[in-house]
Amino acid sequence: MTDPSRRKFLHSAAAGATAAGIASTSVKASTYRRILGASDRIRMGVIGTGGMGTGHVNAFCDLKSKSKVEYDLVALADVCQPRLDNALNAARVKQESVQVDGYRRYHDLLARDDVDCVLIATPEHQHHINAMDAIRAGKDVYLEKPMTLRVEHAFQLREVVKNSDRVFCVGTQKMALSKFRDARRLIAEGEIGKPIWSQTSYCRNSNTGEWNYYGLDPKWKPGENVDWNEWLGWLGPREWDPKLYARWRRYREFSTGIVGDLLVHQMTPVMFALDSAWPVRVTGHGFHHIDKEMENHDQVNMTVQFEDGHTMIVAGSTCNEIGLETMIRGHEGTIYLNGSNCKIQPERLYVDDHEPIDIPARPVQDQNMLRMDWMEAVSERREPFSSVELGTKVVVAVDLATKSMWSGKAWAFDPKTQKARPV
Repeated sequence: MTDPSRRKFLHSAAAGATAAGIASTSVKASTYRRILGASDRIRMGVIGTGGMGTGHVNAFCDLKSKSKVEYDLVALADVCQPRLDNALNAARVKQESVQVDGYRRYHDLLARDDVDCVLIATPEHQHHINAMDAIRAGKDVYLEKPMTLRVEHAFQLREVVKNSDRVFCVGTQKMALSKFRDARRLIAEGEIGKPIWSQTSYCRNSNTGEWNYYGLDPKWKPGENVDWNEWLGWLGPREWDPKLYARWRRYREFSTGIVGDLLVHQMTPVMFALDSAWPVRVTGHGFHHIDKEMENHDQVNMTVQFEDGHTMIVAGSTCNEIGLETMIRGHEGTIYLNGSNCKIQPERLYVDDHEPIDIPARPVQDQNMLRMDWMEAVSERREPFSSVELGTKVVVAVDLATKSMWSGKAWAFDPKTQKARPV
C-alpha cells in the first residue's frame, strides 16, 4: 500500500469519519493470529467464487499488479468445482509467483494459519454463518452486502464481531464516496439544522427478468462437482434447482431481492451521513408488475422511521429506471447527493444564516476504494469505512421492510430488546 495520494485520502477520510462520531474498533495487534512484521505481506482468501467473488479475485489481482495493495491471494473456496477452477485460473495467471490453492469446503481454507483475512461473497443466506466461522478462526473479514439476510442473523454476527479483535467490513461500495462523508460532517456541524426526512432509490429496467442474466451451466452436477446441500445450508434440504442456484436473488426464502441487493447501496451511505439512530418503524409495499415469474417483487417502496423521528423514503424498481433524487432535507437547508458533489441549498428562511455549499467530489473508483480501505484497515488494525454497527442497522430496515411487504403490516423494532414485531 504505497500510493502516497491514496494513503493521504484514506487517512483524511478516516480522520474525518472519526471526527464525525464514529467509534473506532479496539483491536490488539498482539492477538493477531499470524504476527506480521513490517515487511510481511498480507495473505488473503476468498470464500465464494461466483460472479461477484470472481470479480473480487480479478480486482484484487489487478490492484496488486499496480502496487496499490501489498497482499497475496493464496486460497479460494467454493462448493462448485467449475466456478472454483475458473477463479483459480484467473488468480494463478495474474499472480505467477504465488501458489493459490482451492478448496470445496471453506472450513479447510479457514483452518490455514497462514491466511490472515478472507473476503466472503457467498449468497445472502450464508453470510452470517460464513463470517462468524471466519472470525472465530481468527480471520479479518470483508463481507459482501447485505450483511445478513435476517435481522436475528445480523445481531448474532454483530455480537461475534464486537467480542473479537477482528477487522470487519461490510462490502457496500458507495460507503467509499466522499460526498457522504462530507454530508455527515456538514450535518454534524449544523449546516442544515435538524435533519427532517431523506429520500433515495435504486431503479433500473429489464426486459428479460432481473438476475436472469446469470447463466445455467449444464456442467453443474450436484453430488459430483456441486455440493448442493452445503450451498443450501440451513435452508435445505430440497431438490436440485439450477435456477435457484444461479438466480437465488429472485427467491424470497434466499434473498430480499431489490431491497437487499440494490437498495442497500443507496440506504447505507445516507444512513451513514445521518449518523442514524436505530430504525424503529418500517413499512414496505411490493408488487409484481412485469416479472411475474420472480418470487421477489419487481417494484418496491418503503418508509423507515428512526428513533429520533427522522423518516427515510426509499424506492426500488427493476421495471422502470427513473428513480428519486438522493437528498437529505433539514429544517434550515437541504443536502443534494444525486450527483458526484455534496451540495447544500439553505432554506429560504435561513439564507442569512447559511451560505450555499458545493464540495467537489474526490474522484475514486468506489468499489476499489472500499477494498483498499479494508486492506489498509487490516494492516493498521482499525475500523474500516463500512462498519458492523451500520450494517446491522441497515439489515433491520431491510428485513422489516421485506416482512411488511409480505405481511401487509407495519413492523416495529425495539433496540433495547433487539426484537421486531408487526403493529
